[in-house]
Amino acid sequence: MASVEAINPEANEEESLGTFRTFLRQMRSNRLGVLGAVLVVVVVASALFAPLIITHDPTRIMVGPRLAGPSMDFLLGTDQLGRDTFSRVMMGGRIPLLVAFASLGSSLAVGLLLGLIAGIGPRWLDNLLLLVFDTNRSIPGIIFAMAMIALLGPSLATLIFVIAIGSVPIYARVVRTQTQALRNSEYIAAEHSMGASTTRILAYHVAPNVLGPLLILVSMDIPAVIAVAAGLSFLGMGVRPPTPDWGSILYDGYSYIQQTVWLVIAGGIPIVLATLGFTFLGEALRDIFDPKLRKDL
Repeated sequence: MASVEAINPEANEEESLGTFRTFLRQMRSNRLGVLGAVLVVVVVASALFAPLIITHDPTRIMVGPRLAGPSMDFLLGTDQLGRDTFSRVMMGGRIPLLVAFASLGSSLAVGLLLGLIAGIGPRWLDNLLLLVFDTNRSIPGIIFAMAMIALLGPSLATLIFVIAIGSVPIYARVVRTQTQALRNSEYIAAEHSMGASTTRILAYHVAPNVLGPLLILVSMDIPAVIAVAAGLSFLGMGVRPPTPDWGSILYDGYSYIQQTVWLVIAGGIPIVLATLGFTFLGEALRDIFDPKLRKDL
């Protein structure tokens, strides 16, 4: 007998549209979520389209007077080398965002895979992976980052690698817990009785159920990663000069704060806006998708 979807092919599309409209309605009711979404769009768009926005070459030395204040030619003034601060801030946003998305994306993929294996695998494998996770988490993150950067040298790839390694156990543990809760459910048992393979069950039934909470967790981790990336650059352990970066701009402002405060303002405000935006957006997504925290409209 033909299925309902086959008789009415528009049923699934209408259901998806209804779910999306419900999401938009819930999102609009959360003012902080809307503010966060706007801030995230502004920060990400300014980083993506930075080459079209900047007014000067961000690495060119002696473009204008050193440590100058804002003017029509230099919207946020210049740094100690005469470089345009506005252009450096716009281009500098690409580094922390790239680090955040690349490191958390890779750690999400690896954590999802290891968590599924630990949750569905034999007991000895589960215990072994838990030992690896606990060993990783027992090392202070900043100490591990400084050791790896000292060993491999400061670079963008090293920064992404360090943050990704530290985030994998967090996501893997969440996936493991969710997988173990689902493995004994009735519909999983029904799939087993119909001869479905373990790979199919994990791919089509377990992974979609654990991916939603995981993405919410990732969205709430982005502000922390941006702060860590900026902090390491502030300490001279991020990308190498003259590549513009929010953390290095903030360090220059700290070094010359007695001559001008504009470098500190220019380097600090983008970090604050990005952190607030992703935090508000992540909390709004958590309130919408977490059944325990969802608010009836």
